[in-house]
This record gives sequence, structure tokens and C-alpha cells, in this order.
Amino acid sequence: MPTPFPAHAMRRLAATTAITAVVLAALPFMAATAQATDLVVSAASSLTNAFKDLGTAFEQQNPGVKVINNFGASDILMQQIVRGAPADVFASADQTAMDKAVAEKAVQVSTRRNFAANQIVLIVPGDSTLPLASLKDLTRPAVRKIALGNPASVPFGRYTRTALESAGLWDAVLAKGVMAQNVRQSLDYVARGEVEAGFVFATDAAVMPDKVKVAIRIPSDTPATYPIAVTASTAQAELAAKYLAYVQSVAGQAVLARYGFLKP
Repeated sequence: MPTPFPAHAMRRLAATTAITAVVLAALPFMAATAQATDLVVSAASSLTNAFKDLGTAFEQQNPGVKVINNFGASDILMQQIVRGAPADVFASADQTAMDKAVAEKAVQVSTRRNFAANQIVLIVPGDSTLPLASLKDLTRPAVRKIALGNPASVPFGRYTRTALESAGLWDAVLAKGVMAQNVRQSLDYVARGEVEAGFVFATDAAVMPDKVKVAIRIPSDTPATYPIAVTASTAQAELAAKYLAYVQSVAGQAVLARYGFLKP
């Protein structure tokens, strides 16, 4: 006659069987999680809306891939990458920030491409009645505060300074300047009526058509072109290159055009 298992042994066997069943049931999920691949894209603030859509479309075309967007001022993003922050792709709002990344050996130079273009505009709150027809009008007493980007750290600030210097107005406007950390902050200052006017990219102004309006489109001899590149530290260069190819594809360019970006 077989010797019966002690009660405590039976309980241990039952617990072990239950744990095994849970682990086996979880294996498909664990495998799917292990196969999921994160692609970290550090992109200029002005690309926020367009790149969210691009990321979603890229994920749909590449099952198992998760695009993680990190938006901010181009120079700040560049510094993050140089200091070791994880990133597979870097998209800047101007050539200067990308040049700095190249100098720091933070990107693969051979992958660098211009993928979009933009324009600087002067915006005012949607209910503004100020008659601003030219940049010189910014010197009027009624214009007390103007949202600007710091030329030392943000591309839209550099484009703005170039345009104002060409008009001989940089010092006068700077005296009224309220510095924004990135272009979306400048947009918010104007939208909330905290300043009488502000400089942003045309695509940013289009994000809040009910809260801001374009007063002046700023002509510039320096095209506002956006470069993109695969980072030097990426562990998945092939996937990153595939993302760059998608951004430059007909489908990717259509998304950018929908948000007002121009071809470079």
C-alpha cells in the first residue's frame, strides 16, 4: 500500500503546481515584452504634434516597436545626448544644434539629413487690437513685453535674432524681451496674454488658431531647416535608420505637411 503524502507536503506540491501554471501562462506575455523594442527620439519642441503622429504611424508599420518621444529645446536635447541620456534619433530645429552634436561626436554624421523647413512669425493674442504691420512697430510704447527665445540655447531664438539684427531692431526688442525656454513656452506666453507679442515658428502658431493670430511673417535669408540623424550611442542603428527613412518618405512628409512644415 503506497505511503500517503503528509498534509504539508501536499500543500507545498499544490502551491508549486499553481506557481508553475501562472509562470507558464505568463510566458507568452513575457516573450512579447522581451521582444518589444523602444526607439527613443529626441526632437525639437516645434515638432511635438507632427512627431507624435509620425511615431504612431511608424509603430503601426513595425509591430513590436514603441517610439518614445522626448521633446525639448534642441540645444538642451543635444546636451542630454552628449551626457549619456538614451536616444536613438536626434531631430533639431536648426543646423547649429546639429553642428554641436557633430562636434561632440554625438551623432553619426553619415546619417544627417534635412527633412523639413519652417518660418519664424510674430504672433499676438487672438483678441489683440494692436496694429502691428512691421517689426518696427514693436518699438511702440503699447508693446511692453515680447516673448523671445534665448539665441544661446534655442533655434527659434537664433532665427529671431538674425531677423531683428537685419532690421536694426535687436537691442530695442531685447529690452522688452521675456525669454522662453523653448518655442512652445513662447506660444503659451502669447496665448495667455502675458505678453503683447511673441516670436514662434509658423507651425506652432497653427497649433492654437483660436488663441493666437499671426501678425507678421518674418522674411529670412537663412532658411529654417530641420536636420535629423542617428545618434552615435544607439544600440539599434538599423531601426533608427529605418525611422529616418520613414520621416523622409512620401507618407512621412505628408504628416509634416499637414502640420504646416515645408520641404527643406
